[in-house]
Amino acid sequence: MADSGSKSQTASSALFDIVIGLEVHVQLLTDTKLFCRCSARFGAEPNTQTCPVCIGMPGSLPVMNRKAFELAMQTALALDCEIPSFTKWDRKNYFYPDLPKGYQISQYDLPMSQNGGLHIEDAKGAFEPKRIGIIRAHLEEDAGKSMHDEQDGRADSRIDLNRTGTPLLEIVSEPDMRSPAEARAYLNELKLLLGYLGVSDCNMEQGSLRVDANVNLHIPDGEGHVATPIVEVKNLNSFRAVERALAYEAQRQHNEWLETKQTIDDAPKRTFGWDDQRQVTVVQREKEESADYRYFPDPDLAPVVVSGTDRDAARAALGELPANLRQRLQRDYQLSLDEADVLVNQGAEFAAYYEELSQSSGDAKRASNWMQQTVMRTLNERVMSIREFPISARQLADLLKTIDVGTLNTTRAKDVFQEMVSNEVDVETAMTRLGIAEVDSSELQQLCRDLLDANPKIVADVKGGKQQAVGALIGQAKKMNPNANPAKIRTTCLELIAQTDP
Repeated sequence: MADSGSKSQTASSALFDIVIGLEVHVQLLTDTKLFCRCSARFGAEPNTQTCPVCIGMPGSLPVMNRKAFELAMQTALALDCEIPSFTKWDRKNYFYPDLPKGYQISQYDLPMSQNGGLHIEDAKGAFEPKRIGIIRAHLEEDAGKSMHDEQDGRADSRIDLNRTGTPLLEIVSEPDMRSPAEARAYLNELKLLLGYLGVSDCNMEQGSLRVDANVNLHIPDGEGHVATPIVEVKNLNSFRAVERALAYEAQRQHNEWLETKQTIDDAPKRTFGWDDQRQVTVVQREKEESADYRYFPDPDLAPVVVSGTDRDAARAALGELPANLRQRLQRDYQLSLDEADVLVNQGAEFAAYYEELSQSSGDAKRASNWMQQTVMRTLNERVMSIREFPISARQLADLLKTIDVGTLNTTRAKDVFQEMVSNEVDVETAMTRLGIAEVDSSELQQLCRDLLDANPKIVADVKGGKQQAVGALIGQAKKMNPNANPAKIRTTCLELIAQTDP
């Protein structure tokens, strides 16, 4: 089964469409929780960041975190969502050990945003560019964390309530994705957008970004199709796991349909968990419907009224979004989609560094190549960000100019680059430390004459039409003077040979 196409094919040659919708829970970057002053930071000792409000003690009253609402509104606007003037809070009732109040404060029929979309595109053409619809993005508080200790056969469970009440933005997509590759692209683009906005650190290992996938199949049946029962897939701990789980689940559903012929009308929605070690999905339970949660308006929280001024302020705080930046780099710097995509995916500061480098060096293409190869490799090796990079964009531009004017070739320039990075010096200082000095024209002319005098056969070969023979002289010249530029050696030797008698 091909992960990247909109159609999947089994051994029985039956074709089917995969239909995928994603629910993404994003923890917002606030100092405190959504309805109390407890710290929302990660990593504290279990049950040390709680209070009567977030654990639901009688008489405690929640108060909305305004910063969380502002971050949520910025995200919603970046996703092209509608922001209604009136939104309210609801209680979602269910009983889990990690939910001490017995309900979760969320939003039901009047979410804080709805009807948006996110554009996805693949530089390598794995799928056609498309817009993935966003049904809604609403705020809610997180539950606690259950920790299961199965060592020594005890199967003990412990509860950590530190996460209880942390602010989440749940982003619910339309079922517009038709392949695991599209789902992964959507998640990559969404995470990139959230990073540019600075609303979340999106750390999946710490639970700052969590994904649930809803998937079923549309199987051709005469003039129309039949739809298999919807399955929600949980326990997805990476984007790669999302892609693999969706591919597996699509095949599993098709195999099940061949045996049972059950359609979406015949069976309830179920929840499966992804077993990453076994690379399979495993049934967990039947999925609850909204009626099972017995939603009702939270009596302790006032509704939120959003004015036009509020929307304008949130929109002004957005800055340039990744999709716009990607298009502008292609337009203004004549980069390919793939080149622009790599630069944008490294973050706003990396892209800004590139722009300054491109403008200062006067060569957008060479600047792009150096950023994507030499600079990125150095950042990875040194485990640093572009903000920590010891060479400024203008200093690197000075180095690229030495290549452009022929002072250094690319290989020698990379030696200078390493010296600049290691000792945090400029181009001139690095060249001096490496003993690199520009060879003036008279010195170069004399070097080439000496080479031609010592290699009459090469001269004869060149005169006979074999210009590539001059390449042997370049290696000899570099041994005689390591600072000599190979391109200038070649040009000068050919000019001198042309001036000699036939």
